[in-house]
Amino acid sequence: MHVSQDSSGRLLLSGNEAVALAALHGGVALGTGYPGTPSTEILECFGALGGRAQWAPNEKVAAEVALGAAFGRARVICTMKHVGLNVAADVLFTMTYSGVDGGYVLVVSDDPGMASSQNEQDSRRYAEAAAAPLLEPSDSQEAYDLLRTAFEISERWRLPVLFRLTTRVSHSKSPVRPRVPLGAPPTDTGAPAREFVRNIPGRVMVPGHARPAHRRLRAKLAELQAWNEAQGPNRIERRGRALGIVTSGISYHHAREAAPDASILKLGLSHPPPLTTIRDFAASVERCVVIEENDPWLAAACRAAGIAVEAKDDTIFRFGELNVDRVRRILARETGPEPAPAPGKPPELCAGCPHRSSFEVLQELDCIVAGDIGCYTLAALPPLAAMDLMIDMGAAVGMGLGLRHVLPRAQAKRVVSVIGDSTFIHGGLPGLVEMTYNPPATGHVLVILDNGTTAMTGQQEHPGTGRQLDGTATYQVSYEDLARAAGVRNVFTVNPVREKAKFKALLAEALRKDELTVFVARSPCILAAGRILAWEKERKARAAADEESAGACPECAGPGNS
Repeated sequence: MHVSQDSSGRLLLSGNEAVALAALHGGVALGTGYPGTPSTEILECFGALGGRAQWAPNEKVAAEVALGAAFGRARVICTMKHVGLNVAADVLFTMTYSGVDGGYVLVVSDDPGMASSQNEQDSRRYAEAAAAPLLEPSDSQEAYDLLRTAFEISERWRLPVLFRLTTRVSHSKSPVRPRVPLGAPPTDTGAPAREFVRNIPGRVMVPGHARPAHRRLRAKLAELQAWNEAQGPNRIERRGRALGIVTSGISYHHAREAAPDASILKLGLSHPPPLTTIRDFAASVERCVVIEENDPWLAAACRAAGIAVEAKDDTIFRFGELNVDRVRRILARETGPEPAPAPGKPPELCAGCPHRSSFEVLQELDCIVAGDIGCYTLAALPPLAAMDLMIDMGAAVGMGLGLRHVLPRAQAKRVVSVIGDSTFIHGGLPGLVEMTYNPPATGHVLVILDNGTTAMTGQQEHPGTGRQLDGTATYQVSYEDLARAAGVRNVFTVNPVREKAKFKALLAEALRKDELTVFVARSPCILAAGRILAWEKERKARAAADEESAGACPECAGPGNS
């Protein structure tokens, strides 16, 4: 992260960079998460600024690591994209019951319009369902300022706080005036001294403890809602009385430009919503419209409370990002078809990508491919069109097994599960265990595409690379060893580019057998090959030196001896 301040002390930052800087200035002790566009840069920037940042195997583990640190009274952030919150939902729904001892902010980046996602779910519904406070910044300055508010809320009410960004906020740059000069240490953390204080009834969520915890949670939310009404991070911009707009996040900027004469109630803390404030605002204008991206969540909450507001046409404007023109159409109550977007160039695998060779082999063998999420998902598109299924991270293994269990033998024998290296660590391991625990009668074939990086989100490290977020060497997980430990006898490692014919012959043989087989198709990502190969050379040299040192005479291995 390379930024500089202008003469007035302002920085030009993306929303993700602003969150990272705010985390540093707020004294965050640990940042953890899983890479996923549009959230990835937050932890990378936090690490580059000097914060302690690390990638977890998946979002659930990240949320749990952060929770453990928060039980030690540390300030933590946990980052992920919206579909990652599905993976972390298990811990989210119960840690609102248990509460936290240190500040805990879970930063989730939604992707309206699905610029790089398989759905456009609305994370505000998680806040309501899990009874978690939710803040929504609209630009980089608010991302910086509201993160501090999020920690204050978390520590005052001892609750984890959801901090919802969207693609446009995460990636757009705008001026930020930080609280402290660039490069200065945090000066106002407000965090308590780190220690563990035993609290079994509050932290062990068996039913007898969870029932009163649920009541405490609802009481906290009622207090928080009253605070939000009185002094929450919301503001009213009074202009004309003819039109009032209730909005939050990036939609505020679209609404302000689309309707410069309208009065606006802009929410910063969206959940629990300040319904009395909204009711009074709606009563002060002749017409009140809720402008929001994705689901009509806020409009529905207002209407359920008996507040007279208009909502967007759900058959048109629920889909994709809003912009100024779309907001103008919403305010004009236009319901006609929208202009067709200009055709763009469809994405495709990079020239020289090793995944091309793997999918060409699968295509030549007429495989039914249960695929997964990563850059290799592009193999589903022409000209390869060689992937038949893709739903969520790790699903390739389970879906392939399901097909093997029910299809006629001739078709079942063609089914192959294909998953990337980072995705396998993230969500494929339970599927591997299922494969040996409930093996189909026809056997099964799993292909792990190992290109040495988390390529789709920007070349991040993961447990299979042997490097941490900052490139520091660590233990390197072996997919081959994992497969054998799970009970798979047939495990092969091939280079799908240099050994394409060998890969095809081995795969064809595996498809003929009624056995379980795992292939590790290993060839570095073409965009990261230089870095990966240099690291491999360094790792082998270090291993050789360690082996030589271990074999030396103990009396000759002390300091000063050679």
